[in-house]
Amino acid sequence: MTRTMKAAVLHALKTPLSIEQVPVPEPRHGELLIRVTACGICHSDLHAVDGDWTPPPVIPLIPGHEVTGTVAKAGPGVKGFHPGDAVGVPWLYSACGSCEFCLAGMETICKQAEATGYTKPGGYAEYLVAPAAYVGRLPEGTDPYAMAPILCAGVTTYRGLKRTGARPGQWVAVVGIGGLGHIAIQYARAMGLRVAAVDVSAEKLALAQALGAELVVNGSETDPAAAIQETIGGSHAAIVTAVAARAFEQAVAMLRPGGTVAYIGLPGGKADEIRASISAIVNGELSVRGSNVGTRQDLDEAVGFAARGLVRATIRTVALEEINAVLEDMRKGRIVGRAVLKIA
Repeated sequence: MTRTMKAAVLHALKTPLSIEQVPVPEPRHGELLIRVTACGICHSDLHAVDGDWTPPPVIPLIPGHEVTGTVAKAGPGVKGFHPGDAVGVPWLYSACGSCEFCLAGMETICKQAEATGYTKPGGYAEYLVAPAAYVGRLPEGTDPYAMAPILCAGVTTYRGLKRTGARPGQWVAVVGIGGLGHIAIQYARAMGLRVAAVDVSAEKLALAQALGAELVVNGSETDPAAAIQETIGGSHAAIVTAVAARAFEQAVAMLRPGGTVAYIGLPGGKADEIRASISAIVNGELSVRGSNVGTRQDLDEAVGFAARGLVRATIRTVALEEINAVLEDMRKGRIVGRAVLKIA
């Protein structure tokens, strides 16, 4: 008799997810069957559901890529994992391991990479399978609900901060204080950086200040680039976690000469283009870099910060049956911190 599990399934783009019973997957060679405890709800999940990106996700799809849980079963050939081990599954489901990018430690841009909850079934379900080589290990005693967002929002912002090259004592502007941004502030502080937080929500800026941002700028009330230039002389670095194209343009103008901005957030559809001043970039020797999720090493480091209590996501837990309501709140910008599905 086939075992079944509860899952939220997307059958067509731009439609509500369906809560239904589907077969429990069986781990193949090199894979783990993971019993899901929690799964964070990321803005990328919304892009997947709404079909904002090219290519679109694999349909039918079980979304979710901020997964924490425990090993239920190890497939053939798996070593080092045992039933009951606490684990996490990030966006990077797998990569080829042998191309020039993988060999250079840039597996995040491997052309054969697979994505959890996009090209492969994700964590909006009671179980999922994942390659053991790409599954993160979580320290004993880890809070699985608070740790779930670290599997994407954490590792993504941590890598983005590293890619700016900012040094302790320097200023970084965090643009967008949502699910990623509020975690980025904490990583920046833990890395010795000074933080200027930018958003259009007073509630989110209050959270930013509570988390240690020394300067907060409400972009709905003032020009954030001008405010940062006038107050601190420009930031040495910036990361953009917002999804509005204007935020990406403004972030370049926030930089002081020699500064670097890392683009992290991903707008959807026609919003995926920006205008930038070539002369400002050239004359100021500014750098604009992309930063795509994180490698396995980045994940291990990001988890380490959280396990030591230096970073903690602000979360609220919700039942799987509430997923469509949460996605609608996300569309309307009503999420403060991170919503996390309580699966187990």
